[in-house]
Amino acid sequence: MAIFEPLATPHHWKPAALAAGPFAGLQGGAVASLLTAEVEAMAGPRNWGTAISASAWFLRPTPMAELRTQVTVVTEGGRVSVVDNTLWPAGEEQPCATVRVTLSRERAVEVPGFHGSAADPVDPTRFPLHSPHAVHGRSWFMDAMEARAGGDAAWFRMHHSVTADAGPLARVLGPADWTHGIARPVQNVVADPNPNLAVQLFRPPRGEWVGVRAEARWRPEAGLGVGSGVLLDVEGEIGRVSMSVILVPFPRSAPAAGPGFAAG
Repeated sequence: MAIFEPLATPHHWKPAALAAGPFAGLQGGAVASLLTAEVEAMAGPRNWGTAISASAWFLRPTPMAELRTQVTVVTEGGRVSVVDNTLWPAGEEQPCATVRVTLSRERAVEVPGFHGSAADPVDPTRFPLHSPHAVHGRSWFMDAMEARAGGDAAWFRMHHSVTADAGPLARVLGPADWTHGIARPVQNVVADPNPNLAVQLFRPPRGEWVGVRAEARWRPEAGLGVGSGVLLDVEGEIGRVSMSVILVPFPRSAPAAGPGFAAG
C-alpha cells in the first residue's frame, strides 16, 4: 500500500492515515518524500538523471486532506537539473511545503590513487525494536516503518512505499526526517519540530534498510537547535542529512518516547 495515492486529477493526492505526524497535520518526512518522489518519477522521461539532493521547507502544517502539487523546472540541460515541487491543500492558495531537488546525470571519472571506504555489513534485525506512539494515539508515519537502534545508529525499513513509484531519494527522506529526534539532548521536555530538511546522497541505498548516525545541538535560551547525521545502508555511508530545530513547549498529554527516539 502506498502512503499517498494519486487521484483522477493530475498532481492531486490522497494521504493515508500513515502519513500523519505525531501532533497536528502530516509528518514532514512524508510530505518531503511525496514531493521528491513526484520529481524522481519525471526524471527518466526528461533525462534529468539521478536525484542527488533535496532541500525541503515546511511552511505550515499539512492537513489530512486532498493535496495538490505543482512542479516547476528551475533549470535543466547540461549535466545538472534543478526542479521545485510545491504542495497545497486542494482549494487553498497558501502552500504548506516546498522541495527543491537537484538531479545529475552520472558520468564516470577516473581519479588515480582514489580508494572508496569499505565497511563490514550490518544486520539491523539483531538490534532492539523501537515503536514510539503519536500524541494523538492514532496511526502515524512511524507505523509505516520498522525502527531499530543499536551500535551508533538508528535503522529504518519502510513497510509501505510513499508513492507507487518512489525513487531512492524519496525512500531515504522519511527515515532521515527523524535525525533530530534520535539524538535529542533531553527526552520528553520540549517538542522539537524541524522547519526544514536537507539530504544529500552520493549513492542510492542498497537493500531495504536506511540508517542514521545522528547528533543534535540545542540552544534553549534561544529556542533553537540543529540536527545532523550520516546516512547509511547495511554496506556503509550513502550521504548526509541536516535540519534546523525549533524548540516549543512539550504537550502535557504526550507519552514518553523510548530512548533514542522522540516525536518531533
